[in-house]
Amino acid sequence: MRGDFPSMEIKLPKIKAGVVKLAVAGLVILILLFSSFYQIRPEEIGVILRFGKFVRTTDPGLHLKLPFIESLTKVPVQRQLKKEFGFRTVSPGIRTEYRVTPEAGREAVMLTGDLNVAVVEWIVQYKIKDAYNYLFKIRDPESTFHYMNEAVVRKIVGDSSVDEVITIGRNRLANEAKEQLQQLCDLYEIGIEVNQLIFQDVNPPDPVKPSFNEVNESLQEKERKINEAWSEYNQIIPKASGEAEQMIRAAEGYATERVNRSKGDANRFIAIYREYARAPLVTRKRLYLEAIMEILPKINKKIIFDEKQQNILPLLNLGKEIKEVKQ
Repeated sequence: MRGDFPSMEIKLPKIKAGVVKLAVAGLVILILLFSSFYQIRPEEIGVILRFGKFVRTTDPGLHLKLPFIESLTKVPVQRQLKKEFGFRTVSPGIRTEYRVTPEAGREAVMLTGDLNVAVVEWIVQYKIKDAYNYLFKIRDPESTFHYMNEAVVRKIVGDSSVDEVITIGRNRLANEAKEQLQQLCDLYEIGIEVNQLIFQDVNPPDPVKPSFNEVNESLQEKERKINEAWSEYNQIIPKASGEAEQMIRAAEGYATERVNRSKGDANRFIAIYREYARAPLVTRKRLYLEAIMEILPKINKKIIFDEKQQNILPLLNLGKEIKEVKQ
């Protein structure tokens, strides 16, 4: 059967050795070019190693390095990084979904200073401030920083009561944990700057949560009653103090007025007495006239007659007044 088909020969064009050498040389040059130039993004810096030894850092932009001799490691020094403890983010977005893994659940369970158990979930936001320390001073900086967080927060929670951890002292304890974590990072020269540590959610364990919520509601009710009492106190006491001060000032003013008036009357009497001692008749007559001038304007009906008048009843016209009274 094989002899029935004619033989076929395919002739390939011969490639000259010079062309092959040029192609290889061009490929090598392209590889060298692509491995020599590199781009650093704005939030990063580049760390250059030569045969595994640190030689320099490069800022954002386009740079050149020795191919196959120098290696590049990009470190995001301007990027805000985050670590989660007690939970993990499944899908970030407008409605972020979280999940509690067995590992995350174990790292969140802590013992407080009054021998109670609390489930503490927290977030740490940080930046890499020293790329050299971050890469070369610690073998595994991410794991080390993770364990530092656990150690610091467990120490803070272990020195506090369960009420402080869950209710009244959360912000203060979070600030203390941030400060101690930064001190620990500086001590180990890990090259990390801690920006914020937030206690995301702090709760008692699920089996005792209903009882704890009842106690917490009672404490909140107590605090509300105390605040209401202080509010009423602040309304009533200042008002009563103001009224008392007003009455005191009014009494003092009245006393001052009476004293000054009495002193004035006494001085007036003394002055009149001195005038009377000098001219008794004139002074007596002047006093009489002054009294008459004060009294007469207050009398509605005035009848002036001579002291020698014997019968004054017709002048009084008493019958008319009696009729008016009867009517």
